[in-house]
Parts: sequence; structure tokens; C-alpha cells
Amino acid sequence: MAEVLAAACPVVAVQVQDSNYYNQNSNKMKKSVIIIIAILAVIILFGVTTYNSLVGREEGVNTAWSQVENQYQRRADLIPNLVNTVKGYAAHESSTLEAVIQARSQATQIRIDPENLTPEALQEYQRAQANVSSALGRLLAVAESYPDLKANQNFLELQAQLESTENRIAVERKRFNEAAQSYNSYIRSFPRNIFAGLFGFERRPYFEAEAGAERAPTVEF
Repeated sequence: MAEVLAAACPVVAVQVQDSNYYNQNSNKMKKSVIIIIAILAVIILFGVTTYNSLVGREEGVNTAWSQVENQYQRRADLIPNLVNTVKGYAAHESSTLEAVIQARSQATQIRIDPENLTPEALQEYQRAQANVSSALGRLLAVAESYPDLKANQNFLELQAQLESTENRIAVERKRFNEAAQSYNSYIRSFPRNIFAGLFGFERRPYFEAEAGAERAPTVEF
């Protein structure tokens, strides 16, 4: 019947063929659009999820760094009382006392925004804190020559607090390094590195303690 109609009405046959061709192309275009939309939706969803994860891990590094600073500040807060206590028994050890005060002053002036924690900034911070540790070590060594100072209850309590703080510093440095390592590994893995680059997430440096810096300065009684 269709052949008879086509033979009788060639114009109608052409129109029917054109209509079928149009419908086929239209269906193909719809499928292509749906596929493209689905792919874009997956990319956007992955991008949002990755971005949120990047933010969360970055905040983890920032929090870990703030804990490191808190412990260093706690040590800095102990130093004035420690210096005054030693001064009461060894006032003539002025150079040693002044060295501690100066090292503390220089260290407390260095404040680092965790968002801008560059290797250079971290190295400067480490050097300043290492100078404090070295000066404290010399100050505590002075106590060896003053039995009355070594027996002073206030000095003993301050020394115990200082040792506890040094241990806390070591713990927080370790936690910071772990957080930084996790974050750095995350932003370097593919395809997260693409999104990290697009959103400006950069690697964080590690806290590399100098030899012996992880040990609290102690005095043997």
C-alpha cells in the first residue's frame, strides 16, 4: 500500500522520508544532550566534593599549625617566671639571662598566617624557636652551679612545666607533619591535582626539627 502510495504520490513519500530522518536525528541529538548533561553533572559533583575535601584537609593543617603555635606560646609564657626565679639566685649570670629574654622576644615577634605557610617562613620560625631552646638549655645548665636554686620549689615546678611543654611541642609538630603529609598527598593525586590547581590549593611545608630539638632541655638533679 505504501509502495502504491509512494508511486502514486512521490511528493508524499519524500515528506515521509524527511520526517523519519528528522525524527531519527532529533532522537540522536536528545541522547547526545542527555549524555553531555550527565557528564557535566558528574564533573560538577566530583568538583564540589573534591573542593569540600580540599577545604577540610586544609583546615586540618591550619588547626594543627595553630596547636604548634599554642605550645610554643605556652613555653614563651613560662620563660619570664623562670628567668626571674634564676635571677634571684644568680643575678650575675646576666649574659645568660639576657640571651633567653632576647631569644624569646625575637621568637614571639614571628607570627605566621597558616594560609601563607611557606618553606621560607617556616624555616625562619624554626630558627627563632631553636634559638629559644638553645638559650633555655644554657639557662638551665646554670642551675647546676646553684644548689639552692636547684632545690627551689618554684624552679622545680617551672622546670617540670617547661619539660611538659617541650614534649607537647614535639607531639604537636608530629601531628602537624602528619596533617601536612595527608593534605599534600591528597592535592597531588590525579585528578584532584587539577582541581587543587584551579582553586589555588598549594603544598604545605613540613616541620623539620633540628638534631636534638625534639628533646626538652633538662637538668639532672
